[in-house]
Amino acid sequence: MKRKWLLAGALALLVLPAPSNASGSLSPQPPLIAQTRPAAGNTLAVRPIESQQKVTAYTLPPDLYQKARTLGRIHFTLNLLNFFYGSFVLWLVLELKLAPKFRDWAHRVSSNRFVQAFVFTPALILMIAVFESPTTIYEHIVSRNYGLSVEGWGAFAWDWTKGIFLFMVIGSILVWILYSVARRSSRHWWFYFWLISVPLIVFMSFVEPFVVEPMFFTFAPLQQKDPAVVSELEKVVARAGLGISADRMFWMKASDKTPTMNAYVSGLGGSKRIVVWDTTVDKETTPEIVSVIGHEMGHYVLGHVWKGLIFTLGVLFVLLYLGYRSIGWVLARWAPRWGISGFGDWASLPVLLLLLSIFSFLFDPISNAYSRHIEHQADVYGLEVTHGILPHPAQAAADSFQVEGESALADPTPNRLDVFLFYDHPPISDRVRFLLNYDPWAPGKRPEFVK
Repeated sequence: MKRKWLLAGALALLVLPAPSNASGSLSPQPPLIAQTRPAAGNTLAVRPIESQQKVTAYTLPPDLYQKARTLGRIHFTLNLLNFFYGSFVLWLVLELKLAPKFRDWAHRVSSNRFVQAFVFTPALILMIAVFESPTTIYEHIVSRNYGLSVEGWGAFAWDWTKGIFLFMVIGSILVWILYSVARRSSRHWWFYFWLISVPLIVFMSFVEPFVVEPMFFTFAPLQQKDPAVVSELEKVVARAGLGISADRMFWMKASDKTPTMNAYVSGLGGSKRIVVWDTTVDKETTPEIVSVIGHEMGHYVLGHVWKGLIFTLGVLFVLLYLGYRSIGWVLARWAPRWGISGFGDWASLPVLLLLLSIFSFLFDPISNAYSRHIEHQADVYGLEVTHGILPHPAQAAADSFQVEGESALADPTPNRLDVFLFYDHPPISDRVRFLLNYDPWAPGKRPEFVK
């Protein structure tokens, strides 16, 4: 996934944490074998698991395997390229003294610091976005060439524009807060800004399902689209002891952008919800969907949403501290060359972004290892909570991963360095292997989470 450059992936990106993803960061691709879905209102056994070829391991036929291997190498290269090219862009902005020009423009527009933030920050964001657009465009070309995206260039550009606008608004507010704090405390700005970020991140996590997600996707009650699935999901929700009613289960139209299958959880408290993509509803059986949502239940029951927020805040704390410890040294050496008067100067923002980007990249393996850990826990929980509800929960989960892996061209044997650096979910082959061999109900064993 392309690294978000706004505030070096440490400010605005951390205010808008990505929703947990059941399928494991899969890129979209039509399934190899067309799936028949039970019609709404039919029973769970319309397409019994026994009638399918049983999945014993995640595999791909030779042609798809070669595509998946090639695509995996492309994604690995792009992840590295995005970091180095993004760092180069920030360095170029500094060398061309673009930030001082935007700063001077903001000063001419108004003497009010809040207004200046809303002049300087959008100009900087737009300039960086334009510089980085070649990699953004190339990634979309790759997605279209490999059948991972069906989104046209017009729709893609509109989504890009909405994303930039969103970053401009949020980024301007954050930059105003950051430099207001920095002007009042040159030594402790990083800590005060972190304290202010805590309620902001919690607030944005709460409102994100209502404000951000509808900007990019169309939602409808899942009850209207597939009441049979909702009926089965209610059994899992009841067993999990969660208060997620049917009116907080949503169908999301993803098919106009991607043919992949997915589901996720988002929100906090009263805004928490389950979202199932329309492609999942169309291409997976009810047992497979129930298996996916069982995994999602695990994120709530096991406290992964709050734990993830706490982890995010911890990462932000470390990044800001490292930024504080290093920016003074950098500015002492190069500020005159870049036309920057000091850290209180708006024009110092690209320096902080560059430093935070570097530190964030170095910290990514730790963040991804933590993410893989909680995703594995959710896999365990999903299997346990659907035990007794689905006739063959492990097989349903394996079938779901197989279909999703085929559709996304997920590499069955990914490069372990790639996994270490960039995978925020365990590889599908590892997940299927574990699920098919996990049997806590054997004599003398006990389930880990669902007793």
